[in-house]
Amino acid sequence: MSRYILECCVDSVESAMAAAEGGADRLELCAALIIGGTSPSMALFEQVKANCDLPVRVLLRPRFGDFLYSKYEFGIIKREVEIFREAGAEGVVIGCLKEDGSLHMEQMRELMESAGNMKVTLHRAFDVCADPFQAYEQAKELGIDTILTSGQERECLTGMPLLKRLRKLQKSGPQIMAGAGVTPEVIRRFRAETDITAYHLSAKKIIDSGMRYRKEDVPMGLPAMSEYSIFRTDKEMVARAREALG
Repeated sequence: MSRYILECCVDSVESAMAAAEGGADRLELCAALIIGGTSPSMALFEQVKANCDLPVRVLLRPRFGDFLYSKYEFGIIKREVEIFREAGAEGVVIGCLKEDGSLHMEQMRELMESAGNMKVTLHRAFDVCADPFQAYEQAKELGIDTILTSGQERECLTGMPLLKRLRKLQKSGPQIMAGAGVTPEVIRRFRAETDITAYHLSAKKIIDSGMRYRKEDVPMGLPAMSEYSIFRTDKEMVARAREALG
């Protein structure tokens, strides 16, 4: 078995199957990947589990935007942790911050308790926290398994200096998983210059809608996005990423 982990972020059954065929080790399941991901439905989770054998960690995020949650939003996240634990998810992907940019330890402790024996990934709330080293130690205290991070930059290649420093702490704490802008070429660069062994990518490609009749210029969401463009995981890119890991 490879000592590397290749996690693929997916928001459809088709993408989950493509990730598995390409050689991914694990899935992060979400909805609305185009806006950074929100919590998926139970029906999507069930369909992915029925059609794919990979372990699934479920992203729990009630909305687009920051990670400062109202009591109602936090209540939703906590209930979703319980729901997906009962449904057999391998883990959950969560993160809550306070107004000052620190990890919201009270909320995180509640979520960890609700997670029970599930694995827990601290998502990229980590990348917008005020002090990544303090947050790493707090994540360790909480018993978090993995931290998904770009090194507090737009892309992980730019964040490599911080990722290297965090990786040195990993011996006794959460595993550092590089994410954001991960490609086979980026993985090769990281392998040459770092000791990081976990990578997260979506390997997105755009496929054209099967609709023959098209009513243009009537956006349902982001005006910049065509309603007739569909994002799917490219199994060939996943396979190249797997090859880059050896």
